[in-house]
Amino acid sequence: MFSLLQNFGWRDIADIIIVAFILYRGITLIKGTGAFQVLVGLIIVFAVFLFSVVLKLYATEYIFGNFLSSIIIVIIVLFRNEIRRALIEVGKNPFAVAQNKLERINLIEETSKAAFELASKRIGAIIVFERNVFLGDYLKIGVKLDSIISKELLLSIFTPPSPLHDGAVIIQKSRVAAASCYLPLSTEDNISKKLGTRHRAAIGLSELTDAFSLVISEESGKISIVRPKRISNIENMEDLRNQLLKNLKYQYDHGHSLIKSISELLFGKYGEK
Repeated sequence: MFSLLQNFGWRDIADIIIVAFILYRGITLIKGTGAFQVLVGLIIVFAVFLFSVVLKLYATEYIFGNFLSSIIIVIIVLFRNEIRRALIEVGKNPFAVAQNKLERINLIEETSKAAFELASKRIGAIIVFERNVFLGDYLKIGVKLDSIISKELLLSIFTPPSPLHDGAVIIQKSRVAAASCYLPLSTEDNISKKLGTRHRAAIGLSELTDAFSLVISEESGKISIVRPKRISNIENMEDLRNQLLKNLKYQYDHGHSLIKSISELLFGKYGEK
């Protein structure tokens, strides 16, 4: 161990950071989707194989060994959508930062205007913003739109008798990905009785993913931001803009957060060894 530490250099640090980042992005891509359960199943299969090797269970070892010998093909088949999405992320234009900022500003403005108009009319709504965890399982349930976000679009979706008003709108990459999406209700007993089904659905989603939701109460007309383990009440338009900017900034900057945390762990908060 001592000799290993003596030969530990900057290349090893770079190697650890790259591998940690790949693992981190791989987990965030599949967390909250059916692919995560598949990954757990593969880990269990591998554990059974090791168990059979240790205990010399030859028949079990033969069956699981043959399965694991083709593990690369199995992974490609099972995780083809996640691999495709990861490659798209890698191949993104690095000069598209300015465009992303403009999209984010438009998203904040249009969502804020729509939210306060819906609230003034006491029209209930729930708008979900995807962050690191892919919300593919919830998108499948809803009606796919893939539209540029606008106040008029959100108002037309949530205003009855629109066929899409019952359910959530999911925002993905600054676009309206789908509407009429149904979210899992929280089963926690300590949720205030004053909160309705929309809030309970937003809380339920926040328990399973890192998404945050904008909820408009039909009963009171109040606007709330629901994040993992936290609910913030919105007082005015400026407050809503600030909350959206803060949470969307997390979404766009998540790629740097892991590198920053690892560098702080290795070198200290201010880059000192």
